[in-house]
Amino acid sequence: MTESSFSSTRPRRAAASATPRTRAKKAKADAVAEAHSADGAKKRGGDKRERILSAAVRVFAKNGFYATRVSEVAKAAGVADGTIYLYFKSKEELLVSLFESRVEKLLSFMKGELPKHASASERLRAVIEMQLGLLEGERDLAEVVTVILRQSTKLMKEYAHPRFLAYLDSIARIIQDGQQSGEFRRDVSPHLAARAAFGALDGVALTWALGRAEQGALRRSAGQVADLFLRGLRP
Repeated sequence: MTESSFSSTRPRRAAASATPRTRAKKAKADAVAEAHSADGAKKRGGDKRERILSAAVRVFAKNGFYATRVSEVAKAAGVADGTIYLYFKSKEELLVSLFESRVEKLLSFMKGELPKHASASERLRAVIEMQLGLLEGERDLAEVVTVILRQSTKLMKEYAHPRFLAYLDSIARIIQDGQQSGEFRRDVSPHLAARAAFGALDGVALTWALGRAEQGALRRSAGQVADLFLRGLRP
């Protein structure tokens, strides 16, 4: 074999032998990237779920629940159609999750903020103001949780979800505390009063969502509803 022929074959052997090494390096790099991607996906999972919920609010409010396709929610959220089903089993569950998400925020508020208020009256007022304040500036959300959710008896039954019951129980405990301290009358059922409070606030949000979304209207209404309830609960 001549030198020239050796020289001409050497690059081919080098190229052939380099292929496995190159593939190995690429496989390693891909594995590292995949690990980082998995970690990132884990961290972004909550953000993606919130993005889907936010998109669902806009699409449901615009098109109505029954006229909305899952693909439309996915498009508005900027995700693939199948991604929706990684977080929600059905369109119905997605709708109920919007309500649950709102209740979760209320429960979180109650856990963090209510201990700062000394009296039961102050705590009850804070809850009432928070329930309506959460929807201030969120007319689409108000329409979804007060109007669209009512369109199905099946979905209405989801109101018995443990989170919702936990929220009502928390309000009832505030009223019980007020009864024990002498702030509130004792001839009223705490759980009945809690449901009445929630129903009144839900009704205010409903009329607000269907009417003009006047800035600050819900907060003003919250103060008036709180006054009515606190006066009604006085001994």
